Amino acid sequence: SYIAFMRYADDRELRRQMYMAYNTQGIKDNGSSNIGIVKEIVNHRMQIAQLLGYKDFASYVLKKRMAEDEAHVYGLLNELLNAYMPTAHKEIKELTEFAKEWQGDADFALMPWDVSYYSNKLKEKKFHIDAELLRPYFELDKVKAGIFGLANRLYGIKFERNTEISVYQKDVEVYEVFDADESFLGILYLDFFPRDGKQSGAWTSSFTDQWIDRKTGEDHRPQILISTNFNKPTTTKPALLTFEEMRTFLHEFGHSLHGMLSKVTYQSQSGTSVYWDFVELPSQFMENYAIEKDFLHTFAKHYETGKTIPNEDVQHIIDADNFNVAYACLRQVGFGLIDMAWYTRKTIFEGDVIKFEKEAEKDVLLMPDAENTCMSTQFSHIFCGGYAAGYYSYKWAEVIETDAFSLFKQRGIFDSATAQSFRDNILSKGGTEEPMLLYKRFRGQEPSIDALLIKDGIKHK
Repeated sequence: SYIAFMRYADDRELRRQMYMAYNTQGIKDNGSSNIGIVKEIVNHRMQIAQLLGYKDFASYVLKKRMAEDEAHVYGLLNELLNAYMPTAHKEIKELTEFAKEWQGDADFALMPWDVSYYSNKLKEKKFHIDAELLRPYFELDKVKAGIFGLANRLYGIKFERNTEISVYQKDVEVYEVFDADESFLGILYLDFFPRDGKQSGAWTSSFTDQWIDRKTGEDHRPQILISTNFNKPTTTKPALLTFEEMRTFLHEFGHSLHGMLSKVTYQSQSGTSVYWDFVELPSQFMENYAIEKDFLHTFAKHYETGKTIPNEDVQHIIDADNFNVAYACLRQVGFGLIDMAWYTRKTIFEGDVIKFEKEAEKDVLLMPDAENTCMSTQFSHIFCGGYAAGYYSYKWAEVIETDAFSLFKQRGIFDSATAQSFRDNILSKGGTEEPMLLYKRFRGQEPSIDALLIKDGIKHK
């Protein structure tokens, strides 16, 4: 793949050629240019929004988002830009010095096609993390027990295996879920392993959602599916996960809790049926536990020796997570600024697409720009992927989930009272109220970027 090539290819000229080929997609005048399509899409969307009474397409989209309006989106993006820029400059300086040393050339100039390659080399040198060496500590059955145990400590819920319920494939596991008072909450299906015809990746979906019959008062409970593609056990080894796969399990489990703990009247507002920039809060919130030693020590034990994962290995994971974090943040901020620039336009665009994009992202550039490259002509997220005027939501979700988890950090990561408030005000409510109202009811304030800055090592406690 392109990403792997840019990370591992030793030939710098080939990396440059690959970078230029990838980042000039859709701009060549060869019958396959997307320049005209970009203009057509942004102009038509603007016109549709204005016909509906909005000043621009972003205003139309943000009407049903937690962010609410353009001012809040730009406020977030600019706040992140100002907070992360100093550290990002330090990261690029360190990377440049490392590249000069690696090449033995004091005049070496770091270019965009060098960043991934030398970042990988520097990360290996600093952290020595081998994902495969950590697998023995993440036996799937123990990870599952650990995550179920976490849900029990937080919310008092229990999971009971039921082999009598029919499944669509023999490897699928089924659990009945019960609340602390023994009331039935729903059914959870776990489809862990790959097979022919199965979609790749990991996701959570539902066969039926929760809803309450207004006439009878009957609470129809949900049936939720978590599907992944973890390695199957062999004749000599159990199923073993990488650290990232364990974190993925936590993420999808967060989505399942959003569905499982729903208590609303209408199915259309149940569980994850919430605003686009709010839906990842429960899932990314759960990811925070992946680097909490007190949680890991409940299950992360070597499948052969029984020894608990060493604290130094956990710390290496945390440190590696924050490697070049400011550069990565500003890259996302840059994409968000390009997105908002296109969809806050109020007049027909007939100009130069490349120049417009360069102007939109100029404040986040950290190194020499490669001439005649363009993101917009290949930016499927915002032109055909549902993220138009919504790319900011990646960073928005990070901000609110770290801010939410910071309350647990203050009171204890297993604090049941805080968890009950999270359940009552977030997980059970679905899309019944404006998300900012729900969040402030839980948190006592609007979300702040401070917790994310601390987590990313940009700011000290």
